[in-house]
Amino acid sequence: MTALVIDAHPNPDSLTAALARSYAEGFGDARVLALRELDFDVHMRFGYTQRMPTEPDLAEARAALHDAAHIAIVTPVWWRSTPALLKGFLDRALLPQQEYRYRSNGVPEGLLAGRSGRVVASADTPALLAPVLPGTRLAALRGGTLGLCGIKPLRMRYLGPVRSSSEETRRGWLELVAHDGQRDAQRAPADPARREAPVTAV
Repeated sequence: MTALVIDAHPNPDSLTAALARSYAEGFGDARVLALRELDFDVHMRFGYTQRMPTEPDLAEARAALHDAAHIAIVTPVWWRSTPALLKGFLDRALLPQQEYRYRSNGVPEGLLAGRSGRVVASADTPALLAPVLPGTRLAALRGGTLGLCGIKPLRMRYLGPVRSSSEETRRGWLELVAHDGQRDAQRAPADPARREAPVTAV
């Protein structure tokens, strides 16, 4: 099986970037997609009323989503949410009728079904407080975005607080996510049949 590991931090020297690499190494057959290296417009210029042209980097990233049997997102938690870079990528990359759709009865259907997922989140909020602070564990990303697209099971690793962490603690986190990657590789589904994701520009 293959994995796509999305590094959502704008800074290549960040802990997030190191965690993404460590997770991918643990998984084995994985590609790290660093969003900061992609050339695409993060803004939905017309909302959902008009399709924007799909830039080559974005088209390649969307194809990688469909090729992967397992999708992991490694992100910091900022303001109890994700960086604008990740939000913009998801807005542009996950499209109606291509990654999800609504049935005639209004029930959503995920078109990335058959893929497992993982979210690795790091924050300054202590792990003990994270469950009681809305948004800190990125429920909207996990359920409202990835879950809606059919990615399941979807596992979560929360790391923090980062600001007060020691070098030893951070090394431990890198080892922990590498182990997560190993375990996820063992239980990930077989490669899903690739469904062509149309990227027609309007």
